Amino acid sequence: MKAMRIAAVLLPWLWLVLFSVSASCAEAQAAHASPVREADAVCGRCHRQILQSYLETPMANASGLASERLMSGSYTQTAAGVRYNVAKVKGQATLSYTIPPAVKGAAAVEGKERLEYFLGSGHLGLTYLYEKNGYWLESPVAFYAKLQGYAMKPGLEASLEMPAALPLSPGCLRCHMSGVQKQVAGTANLYRQMPFQQVGITCESCHGDTRQHVLAGGHAPVVNPLKLSPALRDSTCIVCHLEGDTHVERAGRDVLDFVPGDNISDSMSYFVHVGQNTTRRAVSEIEQFSESRCKRVSGPGMSCMNCHDPHRSPAPAERVSFYRAKCLACHTAPAIARDHFPASPDCTGCHMPKTGSENIAHVAWTDHRIRRVPGELELKALGADRPHDGGADLVPLLPGADGLRDVGLAYYDLVVNGVPAARPKAWRLLSAAAEANPRDALVLRSLGILAQGDGEAGEAARLYRASLKVDPDNFVAATNLGALLVRSGDLEEAATLWSGVFRLNQDIPALGRNLAAVECRLGEQAMAEEVLAMVLTYSPGLLDPRRELAAMRSDPEQCVASPVRAPGPIESLPGRR
Repeated sequence: MKAMRIAAVLLPWLWLVLFSVSASCAEAQAAHASPVREADAVCGRCHRQILQSYLETPMANASGLASERLMSGSYTQTAAGVRYNVAKVKGQATLSYTIPPAVKGAAAVEGKERLEYFLGSGHLGLTYLYEKNGYWLESPVAFYAKLQGYAMKPGLEASLEMPAALPLSPGCLRCHMSGVQKQVAGTANLYRQMPFQQVGITCESCHGDTRQHVLAGGHAPVVNPLKLSPALRDSTCIVCHLEGDTHVERAGRDVLDFVPGDNISDSMSYFVHVGQNTTRRAVSEIEQFSESRCKRVSGPGMSCMNCHDPHRSPAPAERVSFYRAKCLACHTAPAIARDHFPASPDCTGCHMPKTGSENIAHVAWTDHRIRRVPGELELKALGADRPHDGGADLVPLLPGADGLRDVGLAYYDLVVNGVPAARPKAWRLLSAAAEANPRDALVLRSLGILAQGDGEAGEAARLYRASLKVDPDNFVAATNLGALLVRSGDLEEAATLWSGVFRLNQDIPALGRNLAAVECRLGEQAMAEEVLAMVLTYSPGLLDPRRELAAMRSDPEQCVASPVRAPGPIESLPGRR
């Protein structure tokens, strides 16, 4: 068993060497993801004017090469004393940082990351991405247009240390890049190749595969969203502009498999709280729009594209007249055009004001509820007229949500995000879903987390093992099963299990720190040191690992590594769904 565990810990180092070689080969084949202007150049041969105007839109510029849109600047996080600087160094976009020495046992640290890509159109702000050994991470500081400078990412301002590595969310990739690839099985954030083929949103993101269209000289059809049924038409927008309070991938589906012409309801189920104020979080345009009087009166014939031209964005000087014309296309009464606030033609300024988004700092968001009366605060509560079962506080936004699995996972999501009152409903629905399909690994794992949270260790372990039997790559189930093994005193098996998970998830510091703590308890100081060193490779500013590793290296007899917390269900890992 010990030999197996040593191999499991040492394999990451050999694997990283092999990966660096393969990554170099891939880099030689494609130095970077293609920008829209290159990826869609073939479209421009016949659609020149459309492409030229599209290249100026936020969608086309939703991401790109960092060096092409680098906002130089510095920022000091006061609470931790960490100094960040974003600049070009010898033509390369770079994030450098200086971490002050800790009070006890950890020296100052200076580091530098090569920024590869930016993410964001720049209208609200920009964040930058870097890569380490196949893991893609976000800079802890972002540029905010409102501030015209840098600040910490939301929720990180009060941190007393440099934040842990910030894994790039697959959801961010899906809506800011094109040709997005899937992670390595069993990982949250590891890619053996470029995680995206193009930066920005390409023509094919809305029009589907264009190869036959191009080969046929334009005679073979491509997807035209305006010619699709309302559900399929709207799915093209929904895939990136609907979030809900929670959303669940349908059984056996992956949203990355969605292509234009599909129905998004076949891949995803979206849920919101009854009465949710939809101005309080970002990416809620679809929810807001669905509750507007304009949409409710017009019905399925009205879509996002009635007001938004995906191929062009009006210049600032024409924005007011552009959107006023959209309003007057429906509101045709002469009195409206002639007499309705003639001195203020900006319809959106009154009826679609900017409102704060509580989950994204330093930004404003356009209220798509299209308020009939400017300044109106008490609008129709979202979902208030939808059928629900009395005590339920979640309602589906789209038709087709499964009554057991999807709704159960939605309530489960409430539980793990701090709403314990949702636990009985989550348990009841998921138990029924597991009975209906005992091979649903996600349902089994979710039940295991609920059981573990209730202190039912034996039942949780059984559910985790059942989940892993169906899906051996379920790293959250493996991580939590390891925690139960630690609690029961089976340190060897826990270390073996965690070593295998950590081999492919080395950017998750909680996992590495808990593994190092177990290795210390087993008397394996060298292995604990290797694990902590790997944790600091990705999260160099974490104080406890810095202190513990320094102490071990200074005293061969001192192997004390503290776990992140008492072992319990780890559901906050990135990519939990």
